Amino acid sequence: MNKTTRVMPAHKHIALVAHDNYKPELLRWVKENKDALQGHFLYATGTTGRILSKETGLAIKSLLSGPMGGDQQLGALISEGKIDMMIFFWDPLNAVPHDPDVKALLRIATVWNVPVAMNRASAKFMISAPQMAEEVSIEIPDYDAYLAERV
Repeated sequence: MNKTTRVMPAHKHIALVAHDNYKPELLRWVKENKDALQGHFLYATGTTGRILSKETGLAIKSLLSGPMGGDQQLGALISEGKIDMMIFFWDPLNAVPHDPDVKALLRIATVWNVPVAMNRASAKFMISAPQMAEEVSIEIPDYDAYLAERV
């Protein structure tokens, strides 16, 4: 597939997602990084967003709960170029009823070259990167060229 670029703004659009067993861990990480997150636009799936907003006071756009379609909403935002990065503390030891949605979300993040942190260590590296405060060009699929080839 042909590639093109898109520019991530200096003020990133960050998705925050956590499975039930990892919500406390994500909350702790968000509290520790509240100052760094304040300058960005934050999104979260339903329950996670409500918990994070209530406990930290951060402005977070809450989508539906993951199992109720929130993972798919987030995937749509990624496909539209509206999410720049994702922090997703998922539970690798327990299956969830919406595993297909989770897999689809991770797949679409990979397709659109969205950086994804899946644990505290990778989230720390991402939030600490100098590019967090800069515009960054990333390579993405050239959807217009893709359509032109197919039509």
